[in-house]
Amino acid sequence: MKPPEVDRIAGSKAAVAARRARAEVKRQIASGERLALDIVDSADAEHPAESSLRVSELIGSIPWLGPTRTARIMEELSISPAKRVGGLGAHQKVRLREFLIRRQGAGRAAAAAPLVVLAGPTAVGKGTVAGHIRTHFPDVLLSVSATTRAPRPGEVEGVNYYFVDDAQFDQMVADGEFLEHATVHNAYRYGTPRTPIMRALESGRAVLLEIDLQGARQVRAAYPEARLVFLLPPDWDELVRRLVGRGTEGEEERERRLATAKVELAAQDEFDFKVVNSDVATAAHEVVQLMAISRD
Repeated sequence: MKPPEVDRIAGSKAAVAARRARAEVKRQIASGERLALDIVDSADAEHPAESSLRVSELIGSIPWLGPTRTARIMEELSISPAKRVGGLGAHQKVRLREFLIRRQGAGRAAAAAPLVVLAGPTAVGKGTVAGHIRTHFPDVLLSVSATTRAPRPGEVEGVNYYFVDDAQFDQMVADGEFLEHATVHNAYRYGTPRTPIMRALESGRAVLLEIDLQGARQVRAAYPEARLVFLLPPDWDELVRRLVGRGTEGEEERERRLATAKVELAAQDEFDFKVVNSDVATAAHEVVQLMAISRD
C-alpha cells in the first residue's frame, strides 16, 4: 500500500531538512566553528544531525583532509564508509576519538600555521621550486636540512643545507634533534632539524619542508596536520633529461637515482596534492597557494 499523499510530502520535507542540518554541521567543521571531536561527543538522539552524519563526511569536512586521505584514515580506523557517527561501536568510537584528538588537539592555531611537505622524485626540481619560494614568498619559512653529502656547486652552508659528517649526524639522531631523517639513494643521509620548525609553527609562521619520500612518511606519522605535496615532472623523459643535464652525478649514480625515482613516482597517491613542475614560478605559486599565503 502506498502511504497517504500527506505522509509522503511530510517525509520528503523531513528528509530535506535532515540533509540541510547535516550540511550545516559539515560547514561548521570546515569553517572551524566546531571541532569534529565535539560532533562525535554530541551525537545522540537529541542531536540527529550529528548522529546521522557519516563518519567519512565528518572526517572529510576537516580542512585539508581530501578524499584520498579520508579514505585512508577510514581504512586505518577500520570503519566502514557507510557507518554513521551515531552508529559507531564502542571500540570504533574510541579509535575515532583518539584520531581526532591527535589531529585537532592543537586546536585551530595549527590550521593557521601550516606545515607543508614538498617531496618528489630525484631531479624533479624540488630545490629549485623551494628556492623560488624562499626568494619570492618571505612569509614562508623554508626548513634547512642536514646532510652527509658534499655540497654541490653553488650550494651555501646554512642556506641550502647544513653539511655534516657521519659522526655529527649520528649525534643529532641520538639527541632527538630531527623531525625526520633517512638514507636517500642508498648513499647519503638527510634530516630535518625539529626545533626551528616547532618554534615557527607556534609563532604562527608557515613552514615548508623539502624532503624525500621516506621523510614525508615520517612527518605524516609525527605531525598529522602536515599537508603533503608531490612534485611531478611533465613526463619521464623530461625527468631523465634534467638529471643528465645537471651533470652532478656519474653514470652509476644516475642509474641508482632513476631506479629510486620509479619507486618514488609509484607512491604519489599517498600525497594530498600533486603539482606538475613544468614551470618553476607556476609550480612554486601553486605550492604557496596550498599554504593559504599571499605574496607581499
